Amino acid sequence: MTAPRPAEATQLHTRLLKCALAVDASRAYWRETATTPATASAAFEGYWFGDKSRAYVEVLLANLRARFDAFPHALTTLQRWPAMPPDVRRLVCHWHLQLSDPLYRAFTGAFLPNRRRAGRPDVHRDVVIPWVAAQGKGTWTTATRIQFASKLLSAATAGGLIAGPGSRSARPLTVPRVPDDALTYAVHLLQGVTFAGSLVDNPYLGSLDLAGPALDARLRALPTIDFHRLGPLVEVTWSPAAAPPWLRPAPEARP
Repeated sequence: MTAPRPAEATQLHTRLLKCALAVDASRAYWRETATTPATASAAFEGYWFGDKSRAYVEVLLANLRARFDAFPHALTTLQRWPAMPPDVRRLVCHWHLQLSDPLYRAFTGAFLPNRRRAGRPDVHRDVVIPWVAAQGKGTWTTATRIQFASKLLSAATAGGLIAGPGSRSARPLTVPRVPDDALTYAVHLLQGVTFAGSLVDNPYLGSLDLAGPALDARLRALPTIDFHRLGPLVEVTWSPAAAPPWLRPAPEARP
């Protein structure tokens, strides 16, 4: 029986309150799970995440499983990519948090871009709190809304979408540079996932101001794919000969 196709999360949850972008922990997770099952005992006793308590490790593992194990084709790729540059790494973590958390996806893929388009290129906690309340439809307490606002701002800052340290004052919105390797990974990731939108119109690339003709031009310039668009129809063909090592399947072991 064919396994169900991975899909973006659509149910609101509170995992973000205990784990924001976690770039360094994600890197350790990719490295360690390449050879070892992701159990709490293995992670705690093997110091995967440094000198952390077992309770913290268990929470971290729950979040990382939701972000990466839910998308096996992507996790396999990440495990083959130990030399990933730091600027690519934070974008990968940003996309996976978007996939696994609909609140963060809406915040970074709609709320922040809408502020930029409306001529308000900054953000602060006091404008995020009422937005969080609207997303929760009255189900979260004031304290929880404040926590969510702080975590959303923290994660988006770590992802390069907001400048400056965390504070209650307004901070500028930023758009991080997206290297070709990162964009190639995003195409690979999204082609294996069911999500709302299309490859050229979605909150994942849209959160980085990649849309319309600018995105088309970037995709056409990638050496790893042939990209063609005819109106709303998009065709992507991969070029195995031009694929970077981390995107190539591991050779099968000989008997």
